[in-house]
Amino acid sequence: MFDIRALDESTWNAFAELVERNNGIYGGCWCAPNHVEYQRGVSDPRTLKRELVKTSRAHAALVIDDDGHAQGWCQYGPSESLELKHQRAYNKEPPPLARWRIACIFVDKRHRHQGVARVALEGALHQIAQAGGGRVEAISEVTVGREAQDRFLFSATVELFEELGFKRVRQVGMHAWIVSKTVARLDRHP
Repeated sequence: MFDIRALDESTWNAFAELVERNNGIYGGCWCAPNHVEYQRGVSDPRTLKRELVKTSRAHAALVIDDDGHAQGWCQYGPSESLELKHQRAYNKEPPPLARWRIACIFVDKRHRHQGVARVALEGALHQIAQAGGGRVEAISEVTVGREAQDRFLFSATVELFEELGFKRVRQVGMHAWIVSKTVARLDRHP
């Protein structure tokens, strides 16, 4: 059983513990290089991510287990605040402007293939709905009919996005597709 919590000051320690438990994620990126503030060779990913969380400029749905440990996340944010994988190909023929981007989905290596990525993505979509909804985009990879290593699926699979109502927009890499969906605003009134 999992709970979804927003990445903020109160959940930073759970997030940091997950990253440290997984050797910094993808060689120590801390899911920071997607942020437009990141400067390759200059920015320290952990320090930058911490600052972005402190100033409410980093957004993610954290998947928390029954013991209070984070086991995965889905990073999202306003489209102007996050770069996407395959950005150069994306920019050649940009799709209609999206309000939100999903840039990274990560699952602890001991919890893969247990539905954590789905829970994280559903959590992010719920948080986006609470923040006013709008068009959401991501770039993910098709895995049907091929062997794809988990560590290279930075934003889950196209198939998972499609199961949650996303549509393919345009191919931007050998297996990579822009996917998008419009998320309705979640009214908080009873």
